[in-house]
Formats: sequence, structure tokens, C-alpha cells
Amino acid sequence: MTTAPRRLRKAVLPVAGLGTRVLPGTKTTPKELLNVVDRPILSYIVEEAREAGIEHIVFVTGRAKQAIEDYFDHQIELEAQLEAKGKLDVLKMMNAELAEAGEMSFTRQMQPKGLGHAVWCARDIIGDEPFAVILPDVIVDSDPGALKQLAEVYAEVGGNVIGVEQVPESETHKYGIVDPIAEARTGNRIRMKGMVEKPARGEAPSTLSISGRYILQPEIFDILATQERGAGGEIQLTDAMARLMKDQSFTAVEYAGVTHDCGDKIGLLRANVALALKRPDLGAAARAAIEGLL
Repeated sequence: MTTAPRRLRKAVLPVAGLGTRVLPGTKTTPKELLNVVDRPILSYIVEEAREAGIEHIVFVTGRAKQAIEDYFDHQIELEAQLEAKGKLDVLKMMNAELAEAGEMSFTRQMQPKGLGHAVWCARDIIGDEPFAVILPDVIVDSDPGALKQLAEVYAEVGGNVIGVEQVPESETHKYGIVDPIAEARTGNRIRMKGMVEKPARGEAPSTLSISGRYILQPEIFDILATQERGAGGEIQLTDAMARLMKDQSFTAVEYAGVTHDCGDKIGLLRANVALALKRPDLGAAARAAIEGLL
């Protein structure tokens, strides 16, 4: 009898990064709170997590990130002003983003040692459960959300599930790249035999890049505890996953959706334009404004 995978309830959001690619905008504002149209990037990420059934979100923060915690809390004076002025639609929209009691936890990454180290910092809160990792500066425009697509695969196959997308061969040196098993693809699912972080030009095992959505088993924490620094002198999550793959299954899922890297200036601009054009209430005006500049 096959045992069903343990239920996915928790997600880790590593938000301690300094956002150097979008300076000076992130000098005093956390990168994750930069706006895409009229909502911060993080609003889209939390919405995606909730849609996938995540009940507990663990934010791994750093210095000067208190505003993230405040964003998901009540702002009594602002709420009173909106109610007094009859702006109940805006008030309803704001309240929909508030954290439920016990839904969110915050822990600090004291030093910038990389994504793998940030995930490891959440170990005591996650405990012995499978969990998701969502990179908080990557918005995936999809329906259903990218994490929900991964969660549906996880519920069937268990193990570890990694979101991937195709990138040009000339760009593979910029990403973590999966090494698929030949002829082991079923629809959007690909069995994996390895992965490498930012391979040298011409040495990538595929053009499938790891794109910021993961479902991992808790055994990864023991590996991260002893993981040596890798690419960029940081503790890489990709390196730890490659070690875990020796004992556990990994499935890559090429999800349907458009990815926007909002940690990059042009990526942030593209996200604003693309998502504004899709809005029923803003699309026509946004298109007219953009065309007027061209």
C-alpha cells in the first residue's frame, strides 16, 4: 500500500536580501515592498501561497525589514480614516491581506550567507514537515498559481518538487539548472538526476532553470547544517538539494505561467506594465499611457 505524501502546510519566504539590483529604491524600502501596479511584490507572493493551501508562512528577515511585518498588521488610524470617508472598497481590499492569528512567523538571518542558509534559519519553525520555498522577488503570472501547480503534483508523487522554466541556452550560466533523466518526462513533469548552480557557459545539463518555487522534505535541514559555501561564496540551496537527491526523489514541474524577476530593474518595469495591462479597471488607461510615450 502506497503512503500518501504528508500534507503541505508551511512555506518559507526568504526576505532578508538587500535588493542591491534595484538600488537606490531599496535603500530604505524593502525590495519585497516595492510596488507592482498598486500592490507590493510581496502581496502577490502571499496570495499565491494562500491559494496553494499554505497555512503558515515563515518570513526569514534581516535588518531594516520591520516594514514587512507591519504590512500584514492592522493600521488603526488609516483604517479609521478610510471608514470615515466611506472608502470601504479600499478598506476591504487592505483587510483581506491581513495575517490571521498565528498564520505568520518571523525569524532573522543574521548574516547574508545565501539562500540555503536563509532556509536553514527557518528549521525550528518548520519542524519535521514538508514545506514550500517561494522566492519573494519572483512573481509568476499564472492561473492557477505556480505553487498550486507544484502542490498538485506533490500530492500525487510526493518527494521533492521543483518549479522550472525554459531559458535560452546562452542564459543558463545565470541560473540553477536541472539535469533531467533522458526520456523521463510525463506532460509537464520531469524526473531529475541532478542539478547545478550557475554552470559555466556551455556546460549546462539542460535549459530548464530553477525558477523560485520549491517543495522540499525536512531532511534538507540536516544537509544545510553542513553545506559548504558554493557559487558566489554562499551556501546554495541547489547544492543541498543535489545531496538530498541521492536519497530522495525529485520531480521538476515546468509550470504554466509568465515569470517576472522583480529583483531586477527591467524585470520590475516589465511586471508593472504586463500586470497593469491585464487589469480590467486599469488596462485600457495603461495601454493608452504607454502608447502615448512610444
